[in-house]
Amino acid sequence: MNELGGRSNSGEGGEDPARHGTIKRSKIKQIASGRFGVTPEYLMSADVMQIKVAQGAKPGEGGQLPGGKVNALIARLRYSVPGVTLISPPPHHDIYSIEDLAQLIFDLKQINPEGLVSVKLVSRPGVGTIACGVAKAYADLITISGYDGGTAASPLTSIHYAGSPWELGLADAHQSLRGNQLRGKIRLQTDGGLKTGLDVVKAAMLGAESFGFGTMPMVALGCKYLRICHLNNCATGVATQRADLREDHFRGTVEMVKNFFRFVAEETRQWMAMLGVRTLEELVGRTDLLEILEGETDKQKCLDLSPLLSQANIPADAPHTVQQHRNEPYDPGSLNNEMLAQSSAAIQEKSGGEFLFKITNCDRSVGARTSGLIAKLHGNLGMSDAPVIYNFKGHAGQSFGVWNAGGQHLYLEGDANDYVGKGMAGGKIVLRAFDDVTYKTHEASIMGNTCLYGATGGKLFAAGQAGERFGVRNSGCHAVIEGRVTIVVNT
Repeated sequence: MNELGGRSNSGEGGEDPARHGTIKRSKIKQIASGRFGVTPEYLMSADVMQIKVAQGAKPGEGGQLPGGKVNALIARLRYSVPGVTLISPPPHHDIYSIEDLAQLIFDLKQINPEGLVSVKLVSRPGVGTIACGVAKAYADLITISGYDGGTAASPLTSIHYAGSPWELGLADAHQSLRGNQLRGKIRLQTDGGLKTGLDVVKAAMLGAESFGFGTMPMVALGCKYLRICHLNNCATGVATQRADLREDHFRGTVEMVKNFFRFVAEETRQWMAMLGVRTLEELVGRTDLLEILEGETDKQKCLDLSPLLSQANIPADAPHTVQQHRNEPYDPGSLNNEMLAQSSAAIQEKSGGEFLFKITNCDRSVGARTSGLIAKLHGNLGMSDAPVIYNFKGHAGQSFGVWNAGGQHLYLEGDANDYVGKGMAGGKIVLRAFDDVTYKTHEASIMGNTCLYGATGGKLFAAGQAGERFGVRNSGCHAVIEGRVTIVVNT
């Protein structure tokens, strides 16, 4: 995909750092809600960071990798141990509302301000309303995922009679975004069993300007869709970690995938020429070029497909495609910018240093920008021997110390809100109460809910209690807090 000028998706579960900066790098890094090996370095090597709220082929459920397929490499990338089944349920641990999703989007934009944030939604009735909320949360791309396609490892009970065609959700999302004056802020993508250039043309007419292919490129590489991916004995050597099967049976080449996409592009060009359309952008939203065929059965004849082709009384001058490069949030992250300005030289020269700042609960994702620079220049833990120390006094907002890199130490006198140390890979976070408090600190909360979600390393010390779901999906951070009884630690 890199050679073709497209973007490949790393999938949920990390990417080998050896690929970063090479032609093998996946430009789209899928992070789900920040679990399974999402580190600062991983995020800084991304052009697009995709939050996978759900998958259309199995809505309401996430992926599952049987323990037998979790070899040493996969375990290392996912910060687990070999042989342990890795289940990725819906993100109920941390995303309860659109506000939680908005905070995750903000976290990503703070650590990697040059990257785009994508949110993957399921095609279902009402997805247009959800898409509008995601656009207002400052996502840059929205993917509408249909019920077809998806991994062949899904249990049959997960995919039979579940989900909706991408056409329904795409039309709903496109019309809703246009009706709410949001379409110009968002790139709209669809996926779910796309196979041909005709599929691309139809998707563009219904509102998509980007197209996701998964199943067909796998078939081009030799996949025979035997639906035995979970057994680790793929007969074509595609979906297996067994070296013998891969060496003896896998016949796929880079050129096979490139040829497939060249044919898709050629067919798309031919259909556009037949329609008299010069560019794909001109085709987006052109539902007037689609014709409804008369149904062949009684049930088909009862279907009313006209809402799919409706312009919903939306003014004709409302844009059908994105009009800006990035959907910038209203919050510029002032404290992060100030931290970067004062300490960027110390990070670049790897000289370390110590700095002092005031902090308020309006300051969110504090430490993300500098953590991103550390990871970009030195890797996740490259500055551990020359730490940059930031001292804060006040009340920290959401996601204090999110994706903290090794060599970044955050000391806070005061308290913090939710998501402290979310996804931290290294370094140190220390919280203590104000010097003049009169209450017993071990009996009071000093930080909010869902702290250390998806953390992979580092240390956290807090002189006080934590909120609910503390340490859930923690995969390596050492934490010491006071007065908490129900601690959940996933390793």
